[in-house]
Amino acid sequence: MPSRSSANLLDLAAADSDFPSPPRHPARLPRVMADPGILASAGAATDDSPPASPSPRPGRRIIVAHHLPLRATPDSAAPSGWSFSYDQDALVLQLRSGIPAGVDVLHVGTLRGLPDGLDPAHHDAIAAHLRREFRCVPVLIPPDLHARFYHGFCKHYLWPLLHYLLPLSPSSLGGLRFDLSLWRSYLSANKLFADCLTEVLNPDDDFVWIHDYHLLALPTFLRKRFPRAKLGFFLHSPFPTSEIFRTIPVREDLLRALLNADLVGFHTFDYARHFLSACSRSLGLDYQSKRGYIGIEYYGRTVTIKILPVGIDMGQLRSVMASPEAADKVRELTERYKGRTLLLGVDDIDLFKGIGLKFLAMERLLEEHQELRGRVVLVQIFNPARSQGRDVQEVQDETRSITRRINDKFGRPGYKPIVVIDRPVPTYEKVAFYAVSECCVVNPVRDGMNLVPYEYTVCRQGSLALEGSPKKSMLVVSEFIGCSPSLSGAIRVNPWNVDAVAEAMNLATTMPESEKQLRHEKHYKYVSSHDVAYWARSFDQDLQRACKDHFLRRCWGIGFGMSFRVVALGPNFRRISVEHIVPAYRRTNSRLILLDYDGTMMPQSSIDKTPSSEVTSILNSLCSDPKNVVFVVSGRGKDELSRWFSPCEKLGISAEHGYFTRWSRDAPWESCMLTADVDWKKIAEPVMRLYMEATDGSSIEHKESALVWHHQEADPDFGSCQAKELLDHLENVLANEPVVVKRGQHIVEVNPQGISKGVVVENLIATMLSRGKPPDFVLCIGDDRSDEDMFESIMSSMNNPSLPTIAEVFACTVGKKPSKAKYYLDDTVDVVKMLQADVDWKKIAEPVMRLYMEATDGSSIEHKESALVWHHQEADPDFGSCQAKELLDHLENVLANEPVVVKRGQHIVEVNPQGISKGVVVENLIATMLSRGKPPDFVLCIGDDRSDEDMFESIMSSMNNPSLPTIAEVFACTVGKKPSKAKYYLDDTVDVVKMLQGLANASSELPRPVQRQVSFEGSL
Repeated sequence: MPSRSSANLLDLAAADSDFPSPPRHPARLPRVMADPGILASAGAATDDSPPASPSPRPGRRIIVAHHLPLRATPDSAAPSGWSFSYDQDALVLQLRSGIPAGVDVLHVGTLRGLPDGLDPAHHDAIAAHLRREFRCVPVLIPPDLHARFYHGFCKHYLWPLLHYLLPLSPSSLGGLRFDLSLWRSYLSANKLFADCLTEVLNPDDDFVWIHDYHLLALPTFLRKRFPRAKLGFFLHSPFPTSEIFRTIPVREDLLRALLNADLVGFHTFDYARHFLSACSRSLGLDYQSKRGYIGIEYYGRTVTIKILPVGIDMGQLRSVMASPEAADKVRELTERYKGRTLLLGVDDIDLFKGIGLKFLAMERLLEEHQELRGRVVLVQIFNPARSQGRDVQEVQDETRSITRRINDKFGRPGYKPIVVIDRPVPTYEKVAFYAVSECCVVNPVRDGMNLVPYEYTVCRQGSLALEGSPKKSMLVVSEFIGCSPSLSGAIRVNPWNVDAVAEAMNLATTMPESEKQLRHEKHYKYVSSHDVAYWARSFDQDLQRACKDHFLRRCWGIGFGMSFRVVALGPNFRRISVEHIVPAYRRTNSRLILLDYDGTMMPQSSIDKTPSSEVTSILNSLCSDPKNVVFVVSGRGKDELSRWFSPCEKLGISAEHGYFTRWSRDAPWESCMLTADVDWKKIAEPVMRLYMEATDGSSIEHKESALVWHHQEADPDFGSCQAKELLDHLENVLANEPVVVKRGQHIVEVNPQGISKGVVVENLIATMLSRGKPPDFVLCIGDDRSDEDMFESIMSSMNNPSLPTIAEVFACTVGKKPSKAKYYLDDTVDVVKMLQADVDWKKIAEPVMRLYMEATDGSSIEHKESALVWHHQEADPDFGSCQAKELLDHLENVLANEPVVVKRGQHIVEVNPQGISKGVVVENLIATMLSRGKPPDFVLCIGDDRSDEDMFESIMSSMNNPSLPTIAEVFACTVGKKPSKAKYYLDDTVDVVKMLQGLANASSELPRPVQRQVSFEGSL
């Protein structure tokens, strides 16, 4: 049985069946469910099936949304009393057109339309029917929980906030303040989705695509259960600015949940930019753009950001347009509104659709343009409200009030300026209204995407009302909706500016016909080529690309609850361990140790950068070893480093990225003197000063050889943006100067050409070679981009056939991130601990024991002056014994080069210095008695565990040693009946006490010398 503990967590991950590591790919075993049809495509694993990961056949797509794409209608003839059909208007159904042919698609979500009081006995039957006939897996959420989850947290807290509505007071219209109980309901509902997915998901092959804000927490629940699950998430609502999002008390939990997906999609760059800003400001994460893709490095995983607005289902819309019902309705509407110009609005009833503002704009239009009275009609179709509450009621009351006022003011017999349709409108009727309307007005104050303009454009292209004439359409759209950037021919408006909206409506009706035709042609070309199939296909392809390296990485989970995340690293990139490096350190004789300072030995967040006494003590300890050459290699100036490390007499320092170097405190500074001309500073400094003055919190550092612009204290987003601009600016103005401009961690630096930390490494190795001490051990630790030059130089030296082979090389970066180093340490604390490790073998053994102690409930560590002992007497007997065997082997491996002995005793594993044992104690005692002229003729030795066997062995050796006097009586006795080197046994401690009591009594019964009382008289 493999141990659940390990000194290297990556080894633990590799040994865990839940975290398979390449190339060990277990046979894929599909999870069991009640309905075999769902897993039929997963195949059956057999004993002789070859290991494969993932399988070559296309993976299934599991589409997860709040609602299944189904309609439920009462049907007394059906066994459950309900019949079901696909909802052709559901986006999650329409996106199937973009999934590759032949790929199985499974839907997971809740079922709309069923009453809360549905007999639970029908649940299983309905679920099985939906799985079999519709490839849908229903998530059954109790009605009270669903009400708190959807109508509570989703619709009245999260949805308003995503649309920029803050609950400033308890009476805020449409928004609730954060409620911990509602948040827990939200998590409970998301967990039910995860439970349902667990039954059907094959993580090796399936791709999971999660939709919208209802399921923001789901990626964390799935990632916790399936570390290599292939997860995509698309947010259909806006993502607000970081200032708004950061008001959410659980903001970090929601961000980490999204980052547990492999691909996160947004409709617009603005939404993605706000998400990236929130990650930067709340979690300190930066993003990078490579070859057109934006990615966030998150614990070794790259989370890809996708920006692509959703499209419409062209086929479904065309089929509705071609239906007889639509054609009849078009003719009816054409006749009804003959001679009038029709403006159309189609909106949900909610706060953010700007319906009231639209009506006010219509009123202003009729006030300003009297010639349009009696000619222009605004038809407003209301879609059913998706939630209940005071906000919906107030929107309805407001629209009725404004409509009544405008119609009373401008209406006349046979003419109403505003026609409100407040009932369920079938799709064919909407299509007919789209077809006959001259202009579509869509002016929400905030909306995620809004596909109404797309649908309107397509319907106008196929409109029977325009048959035989050029196609034309006009759009008035709010600049605050997701579709606005893609409709460049639309008249964009600020919905809050009623006058501007009214003028836009007038412009749309009076624009020349040729202009309308050109704008329509432009829109139709975009909408028809960027339909829902294009959107789904693009997202699916990017999801596959984002997940292609899953089985090339080693993974393990860290964190609890919603803080859970997966650490994923390449097969050759692992955490450096003390037990790995110290043996190599001990067996080598010419060592080169290179250490960066900021971010390596000193946290970046520290204000006081002076090294601690602990750091200077460790450096002095390393420098005191004549086998070591220790250098601090930093970009800081030489005066600053000299002052800080003045207590370290033998420490070498390379300052300003190697421009200045000295081998010890008393040695002179050596300059590479590549160039003494620093006139380029007269060009660079004014440019830097401009950016410093424009960027609050930034500063300029003057070095003898370099200039550095720092922006660590500036606004993260603005500082990063300014750094990019400054880098380009300096590269242009310094193009003909002998310098290099580089961007580092919160800095932009200008250095002379030929100066880098990589050159420092080459020079130090060359110097050691010239002194006849080629290094056989190199340890190099750094944390930022400049340190990558050191790592690259070390690897080049290893592969250079003209140089002696370096036996042990440890290039180590600080933090889990892409690097040329092969090892990493988590932070500066780990760096200091590792540098300390060569002082004492306990520093190797204790972390190993601690891992086993944490993994073995009831175990403990005992610290002795000369030893370390792991106890498992209080642990589960079987597990404790198994762990003890594993710990024994582990310690023997990591301490192989240390002067210690690892032994297993009764419920213990103990590490002692070599030459220390109970057998040695026996030998020393016998020798002492001999030296005192009292050789023992009776020896009783009692013990119970393995360490006492040394005593028994030593006693038997003494009996057989001809150079020692013969011991007449020897009783070596173990406690308990078990194999032993002793010749006798006692059953237990009670017997031991009885026997010792018997010996004590026998001693009291032995004849003693006769003592006579001497009287006073006798003495006289």
